[in-house]
Amino acid sequence: MLQIKRLMSYAIRRLLRAAMCVFSWFVMPYSQCVSSRIERRKLPPIENPLLLKSATELAAQIRKGEVRSEDVVRAYVHRCQQVNPLLNAIVEDRFEDALEEAREIDRQLAAGTLGTSESLARTKPLLGLPVSVKESLAVEGMSNTAGRKMREKKVALGDAPVVRQIKQAGGIVLLVSNTPELCLCWETYNQCTGLTRNPYNLQRTAGGSSGGEAALIAAAGSLLGVTTDIAGSSRLPAMFTGVYGHKPSPYVVSPYGHHPSCDDENWGSFFTPGAMCRYAEDLPLLLGAMRDPEGAPVTLEKPIAIGALKCYYMENDGPSGLTRPVDPDIVRAIRDVAGHLNAQRVNLKRLRWALDISVCKMLRMRNVETIYSPQPNGKPDTTIKREVLKYLLGMSQSDLPSVMIGPMQHIVNNYIPQSRLDFLDSQTEKLRKDFTDLLGTDGVFIYPGFPNTAHRHYRIFHKLVDTTYMMVFNTVGLPAASCMVGFDREKLPIGVQIVAAPGQDHLIFAVAKELERRFGGWVAPPS
Repeated sequence: MLQIKRLMSYAIRRLLRAAMCVFSWFVMPYSQCVSSRIERRKLPPIENPLLLKSATELAAQIRKGEVRSEDVVRAYVHRCQQVNPLLNAIVEDRFEDALEEAREIDRQLAAGTLGTSESLARTKPLLGLPVSVKESLAVEGMSNTAGRKMREKKVALGDAPVVRQIKQAGGIVLLVSNTPELCLCWETYNQCTGLTRNPYNLQRTAGGSSGGEAALIAAAGSLLGVTTDIAGSSRLPAMFTGVYGHKPSPYVVSPYGHHPSCDDENWGSFFTPGAMCRYAEDLPLLLGAMRDPEGAPVTLEKPIAIGALKCYYMENDGPSGLTRPVDPDIVRAIRDVAGHLNAQRVNLKRLRWALDISVCKMLRMRNVETIYSPQPNGKPDTTIKREVLKYLLGMSQSDLPSVMIGPMQHIVNNYIPQSRLDFLDSQTEKLRKDFTDLLGTDGVFIYPGFPNTAHRHYRIFHKLVDTTYMMVFNTVGLPAASCMVGFDREKLPIGVQIVAAPGQDHLIFAVAKELERRFGGWVAPPS
């Protein structure tokens, strides 16, 4: 029986792969047309040396009075004003308020009313540092539409728990950044703010759904970014823009205060706010500030001997027969990383089920907020049939992913046999056990994040199945990060995923620092 299921699944995969190929016949010309209209301009050079310092270094200098918070915030404000006209990554800023908050911090530090430098390092590790936040997370008084076109602009009435933690740690919120409509795409565009572009090549995507954060951070327009990750939403943009994007272990960071919302009991095991930065040493600093005091236990900083780690790797997903071949430049990077870490090649055969288990789990989440969700009056604004028809006629105010989420949920919840769903749930648990048994408390797994580097705008639509390289780790609840390890032949950043067992995020951070030391880490976009 299991063999029959495997054969059927393989046949479905090949059919789906063929459908993606046919879809590409329509996507590619449109993508080429849109991208070719974008002028290939370079970003202004980075001139202020403060923009080239890590958050860890700047925080220490601010606490000691060696650098003023106002100077740091002003440097990032100026850089945002330089690069955003090219990147289109900012939804709404609060530059003047941020500068005033920085001045107040400087005054209190000068007066000595905040405590010693040592105590501030423990209680307010982000003191005086500018932080950008993905617009789908609530920042009091700021836009919180998640890229959705609404009759009235939605403004957050309070802070999401993770934003409160950032502020309590001394961070200064600088802006909210662009996201696709309801965070439902792996590219960042919507009908409110528009298309966000990649700083390394404006004709390429910055990824999604945290593409606004990634574009700004890579361009030195932001120091630290609070992102979200439900299916690679933090890791893919980081990979495409040459920075670090981390999906923490489940419930380390509070998953609440996000738009769209969900009240499914499994929401927090699949979705989490994430951390993004240019320098590997800033990952534990930022995640430590974001951490929910009542959340799951996690180790963030612990001395690690890299040579003592057990490292494993795979160059592709099996192959599964579904995803596209991994680009040779990415395969080379995986091998270089594996060679440097003396990693052992493995073959986790249950990864062939990654798409099946991930899509079915995500689409079975109860009461995920979509354009079809009931409004305060108890009725939805639209129906599936009406919205699909409006989209086909060019009359919809929503983008394709938001329109199609309804039909996909309907199919999974009404037409897939319960026996099939039970089988996939069992495979999920077995795959989770495969990983936890393999990695233990001293192992990491090296894996591609996506088969290619940053592609032209809108080309994600015939590559949707390739996102299972990232989505599977949301499904099985493992922490994972995208780490910059070089450039491809087109001078676009290459990132690889580093994965660990739940609660072992510090192993990922240690490997990220080692890879940064060995391969160089973030490199400023061409100017």
